[in-house]
Amino acid sequence: MKQAEFDGIIFTDTLLDYNSQQYTGRIIHILCQEGNMGFTFQETRYNIAAGDYVILPNPALVEEFSESADFRGIRMNLSATFVTSIAIRSNYGIIGHLALLQNPVMQLSSRDFHVCREAMLYIRKRLEDKEHLFQEELLGSLLTAHILDLYDIHARGKEAMQVSEHAASLLRRFIELLYKGEYIRNRNLDFYASALCITPHYLSEVCRKISGRPASYWIDRFTLLEITRLLRQQELSLTTIAEQLNFSSVSYFSRYVQKRLNRAPSDYRKDF
Repeated sequence: MKQAEFDGIIFTDTLLDYNSQQYTGRIIHILCQEGNMGFTFQETRYNIAAGDYVILPNPALVEEFSESADFRGIRMNLSATFVTSIAIRSNYGIIGHLALLQNPVMQLSSRDFHVCREAMLYIRKRLEDKEHLFQEELLGSLLTAHILDLYDIHARGKEAMQVSEHAASLLRRFIELLYKGEYIRNRNLDFYASALCITPHYLSEVCRKISGRPASYWIDRFTLLEITRLLRQQELSLTTIAEQLNFSSVSYFSRYVQKRLNRAPSDYRKDF
């Protein structure tokens, strides 16, 4: 019987024709070797140079890729399902994940650059060995080693932090609720605390300890990302957007945006 095509790891030649829909459920890794590239992530423009490593945990938040004529890099995109299946036994992942949502770029030392480059090239080489009877398990082991190296690089650049399994699981479930779009229906902290069977205070304290931000910050962050995405679609009226996001009125929607972006929705829209 013919073996199903493995799509847990895919290397791509370019991201210039990037379409966020085709990357749904995937995680993008980019190692810049020469030249430079850029992209917009969560309303912030990033310019990437040689020696930078980019991890985009939610490609739906990425826009406007650009590359210089002399750009050379390794672009690897991973299935989130495959990454979850390899079950890395470390709670550091949730710390790194939240940090990447705030800044997806790591600047590597020459040693770390060499380690990452060799690991990615070797994964790509073994990906071509389709006759290997245990290819998926092999690739899972190689990817695990690479991700643990990335954890090590990231952790060395941050203050050491120990996170209990309970706290990591709690925060992971909270962020999963947001990724699933629960913020469209519920923006009240009490809802998330109730869904996780804890108090609002405890949820905020766990979020603050691990990410440096309270839970309300992450609820607003996901909400504002969706609001700004919709506002850029000029054909959508403010009434339509307010209704799609379950605001009780356009005036309440406008106050919400004004308070958090320091400008009215109509003013934000003028820039696009």
